[in-house]
Order: sequence, then C-alpha cells, then structure tokens
Amino acid sequence: MKQEVKEFWRNFCQKHNWDESTKFDAWSFGTDKNGLADKVNRGIKTATTFAYEFYEDRPLPQVGELSVILDEAGKPVCVVREKVVEIVPYNQISAEHAYHEGDGTYKNWRQIHDDFFKKEYESKKRVFYPQAPMVCEVFEKVE
Repeated sequence: MKQEVKEFWRNFCQKHNWDESTKFDAWSFGTDKNGLADKVNRGIKTATTFAYEFYEDRPLPQVGELSVILDEAGKPVCVVREKVVEIVPYNQISAEHAYHEGDGTYKNWRQIHDDFFKKEYESKKRVFYPQAPMVCEVFEKVE
C-alpha cells in the first residue's frame, strides 16, 4: 500500500480519534476511476455493483468495514463505510440500488452496467448472463 494512503489513513484516524490500527481497505472503481471517486466524494454515488463470480480469492466486503476510495493515480479521495452488502441476480437489481449508484435513471444505469459486465465477462473468456450473481454494496461517506 502506498505511503500516501497510509498517511491519509493516519490523519483520518487522528482527526476522528480512532485507533490507527483499525482495519481498512483501499480501492478504486473499475472504470472512470476519477469520475466515480468524485461522485462518492460529493455524495452522489453511495452504492456499487461487482460480479460475485470474479471475487475469486478476495473476501466479500462486510457491513461496517471502512475503505479509502482512490483515484486513477492511486491517491486517496475519501473514506466510506459499508452499510449493506448483498448478493442479487443482475436482472433483479432494484431501481433504488441503481439510483444510489449515481448514474441517473434506471435505464441509464442498466445500459452502463450491461456494457461494463459484457466486457468484464468477455475479458475473462466468459459470457455475461442476466441471472449473474452480483455483489451489491451500499456505503456512506465518512469523510
């Protein structure tokens, strides 16, 4: 993990009077890293969706976990806390969840994510299907 992220976390913990050894993750979004990190930072994006099948060796996020959201350069932007984590078939993701992703209408969200997941599955030599299980996360910006 970059020193800049560690320093960001240390400053965050000191400001909020938290133990610096509190576990956290640091990650960026799969596409438009800067734009999506900015949407989270401005409170527009409070949810995300990822293909469950591609978590592979990584543990699923857990409610209450903290994450530092990174931009394209790997610089910290803000801290979020997981509020909801559930696995839902892609074709059953609600309009409410889509709204929280900050993409405008459900139709727009669906188009963006159809395209994204088709490409993601193709890159792994798989075929995307409507019932594909998705990890749907809802989070809140802490700072």
